[in-house]
Amino acid sequence: MGVFMVIIGLFVTVLCVCTAVLRWNEMRYRKKGLPPGTMGWPVFGETTEFLKQGPNFMKTQRSRYGSFFKSHLLGCPTVVSMDPELNRYILMNEAKGLVPGYPQSMLDILGKCNIAAVHGCTHKRMRGALLALISPTMIRQQLLPKIDEFMRDFLSNWNNKVINIQDKTKEMAFLSSLKQIASVESSSVAQEFMPEFFKLVLGTLSLPIDLPGTNYRRGFQARKNILKILGQLIEQRRNGEESHKDMLGYLMRNDDSNRHKLSDGEIIDQIITILYSGYETVSTTSMMAVKYLHDHPTVLEELRKEHMGIRARKEADEPIDWNDLKSMRFTRAVIFETSRLATIVNGVLRKTTQEMELNGFVIPKGWRIYVYTREINYDPFLYPDPLAFNPWRWMDKSLESQSYFLIFGGGTRQCPGKELGIAEISTFLHYFVTRYRWEEVGGEKLMKFPRVEAPDGLHIRVSSN
Repeated sequence: MGVFMVIIGLFVTVLCVCTAVLRWNEMRYRKKGLPPGTMGWPVFGETTEFLKQGPNFMKTQRSRYGSFFKSHLLGCPTVVSMDPELNRYILMNEAKGLVPGYPQSMLDILGKCNIAAVHGCTHKRMRGALLALISPTMIRQQLLPKIDEFMRDFLSNWNNKVINIQDKTKEMAFLSSLKQIASVESSSVAQEFMPEFFKLVLGTLSLPIDLPGTNYRRGFQARKNILKILGQLIEQRRNGEESHKDMLGYLMRNDDSNRHKLSDGEIIDQIITILYSGYETVSTTSMMAVKYLHDHPTVLEELRKEHMGIRARKEADEPIDWNDLKSMRFTRAVIFETSRLATIVNGVLRKTTQEMELNGFVIPKGWRIYVYTREINYDPFLYPDPLAFNPWRWMDKSLESQSYFLIFGGGTRQCPGKELGIAEISTFLHYFVTRYRWEEVGGEKLMKFPRVEAPDGLHIRVSSN
């Protein structure tokens, strides 16, 4: 009986302490004028609930506090905006005290010079260097031939195999980007680089707690290893005499053709940014396109018809070119509809550089604003029958120019690699649907938050057409 009473006493004490800590943390952020909301635990905030519950957490908070509320996510006091008009204003007004506000873990692991982290003149220079690498001219003349060659080889031996399409699209996205960055050396560094890169990706969406075994520690260590690999690659090229017509070769040029000269550190962060942004969107969109096409035979039939028509105009081994890519109107529609329905990107983060007023509330300096765009993708007024996979809705090109079209970001931060990513996914789909048919094996579960993924993989049995 005495032991039971001690246990009850300890339980009550712990409960009281926890309640007191939570109340103290809420009192810290009860400044007059702040949006309504809750802040959770010190340091951790409501990150666990946010990552585990995802959209349900957002819906619950909105039902309690409206579409503009405060929280504490990924180590930062954060205001969440779920209002479409306000989101557009935030994205369009970087010059008015709103700059990129990505979590500390992402800044540490991707590098302080990555294009998503810098602003002002530095952002203009870094963006200029990036756009020069992925302009329509570069895609047409240099990148598309590399992408075509890679995809043709990558998809060459899938017949009569059961493959995990999630693993394959991750590998495809990484290796395709690496070939564009360092065409000659890509095969020799890929085996060492790829596992480190996958650790880096996991670390970017974690609490910045530097303890053994955490995703943050593994991700940060992976960054150090990648810095070493890329540093050695730059040094080797600098000591050699051969000129290289790839992204790294362009970034390293010191002649007048390179108007956006970067330091070695900036070049490395630029390369990591290109790999990271392309990997996330290209791999996941490709995987989900395969999933949706399997589940919607009518869409697959229309897509295959488009690509068989392209092949009919070409020799058997003739690569696809710029004109072929531009003719893939239905393919582009499939990519947009996949991105919308799967919600590959849930939102973007901004940070206040000064105390400011938004939506009638005061937002302190240094707070993050999470522009949560996920719900827009399922708005029945914008997308009739929003839960249906209907690529035909995108055949009206005007849908791409609407102010609420935020699948690829918005404002001055719209994804600069949008067209390159579409080119990679389109080329992948071209060779996949013209060579193969497939069926799912196992019916594995899909998670949609914080990343779209299949925890046990997504297995398909592939056979030739």
